[in-house]
Amino acid sequence: MLFRSGQVYGELGDTCPDLDDPARMRAFFAFIQRMNAEGKLLAYHDRADGGLFASVCEMAFAGHCGVDLDVDELRYHRLHEDIMQDVEEAPDPREPYTSRLFGILFNEELGAVIQVRRADTGAVMDACFAAGLRDEFYIIGSTNKKDRVRVLREGVAVFNEKRADLMIAWSETSYRMQTLRDNPRCAEDEFDGLLAKKNPGLHANLSFDLNEDVAAPFIKSKRAKPKVAILREQGVNGEVEMAAAFVRAGFTPVDVHMSDILSGRVKLKTFKGLAACGGFSYGDVLGAGGGWAASILHNARASDEFQAYFQRADTFALGVCNGCQMMSRLSGIIPGAENWPRFERNLSEQFEARFVMVEVPKSPSILFDGMAGSRMPVVVSHGEGRAVFKSKTQRQAAEVCLRYVDNRGRKTETYPLNPNGSPKGITGLTTPDGRFSIMMPHPERVFRAVQHSWKPAEWREDGPWLRMFRNARKWVG
Repeated sequence: MLFRSGQVYGELGDTCPDLDDPARMRAFFAFIQRMNAEGKLLAYHDRADGGLFASVCEMAFAGHCGVDLDVDELRYHRLHEDIMQDVEEAPDPREPYTSRLFGILFNEELGAVIQVRRADTGAVMDACFAAGLRDEFYIIGSTNKKDRVRVLREGVAVFNEKRADLMIAWSETSYRMQTLRDNPRCAEDEFDGLLAKKNPGLHANLSFDLNEDVAAPFIKSKRAKPKVAILREQGVNGEVEMAAAFVRAGFTPVDVHMSDILSGRVKLKTFKGLAACGGFSYGDVLGAGGGWAASILHNARASDEFQAYFQRADTFALGVCNGCQMMSRLSGIIPGAENWPRFERNLSEQFEARFVMVEVPKSPSILFDGMAGSRMPVVVSHGEGRAVFKSKTQRQAAEVCLRYVDNRGRKTETYPLNPNGSPKGITGLTTPDGRFSIMMPHPERVFRAVQHSWKPAEWREDGPWLRMFRNARKWVG
């Protein structure tokens, strides 16, 4: 790692980090859990991988802020420990501070850095002392508005660098490897993004009330739960999350494997909705969605089942990830889907698993009713999500229901904000009547607020993506 002094100076050291007292480790864990439950922790990072300096730098990178790291309290504590050791020759207190400072900044003993509000410092300290951890608690600094990482000794900065410069240095090795392994253009886009000034980051701007249950008036009794087929193929792993989202919206999900359709055990005529799930169908090898579609198009029974389902006026369907790839290949038997693209290998040439921003444009999709203009984050997880149209005319005629946008809300083709390289940020499409929609992101994985790795503080239980599933229930009536 960049900041490990042992590697920088060719010194491996001769002291192995260890755990002297398991009971104290247990007390520390309980203390952290309590502080987190009470909302007193703003940030947390262990220091056992890279040491204190690496941990603080990583926290500054993630928080996009400067940090003043005051090591005086730790330095005097370490000096006292050295003097109290039962050794033949104690270190000279007048020894240059550098060796002790390196020991403080780069040792990998168990520990953690926590960030708390200034007003909560006393309460957190008291709780730590009450847990029997008096000797483990040190106030080591604060954030600064200069966006610099500074190490202070007796009020003097012995290290003072721009956070952005450190972040670039930290990331350069990964960038160089990425240019060799992946698409170098995408690697450059991502590296250049580190230099972006005043990046607002993830955000949410909703055109609807996420707590409004538009499906509630249509759920009159336990029997008023229309059936939706949760369709999966070999390797699919998103069916449980998809079923849970539809349950929350007032449906009765039914697990349907493709083998059930091919054998005739299950008939689609009994369902109001169909959701083709994602998650590594056929091992997510190249063309997995195409293979899934071929198993339908080249089997008379399955082809007849799906054609009859799509021709009915009282049905809807959703395709996500591999299900999106599959349904795009069925465009010939889906009314109004003739302008849908195919989904091919990501431009980055890598599997992309990210939390990205999308926008809901105005479209006829029944799933996005009342959501037009909304911007919010969503999970993506796929290797083949790049929308490829036959022509510019086809792309312009397509009914787009979801686009990737940057952190300022502008549709984007820049990696990794657009993780696939899809033109105009296109990642979701629908039919002119809005009944059949496909998309590469996974709304079913973030229909609850707690499923988001980042969310506005006011989001409590429901996430905004639940509205999609509730819209489907409202449409069924």
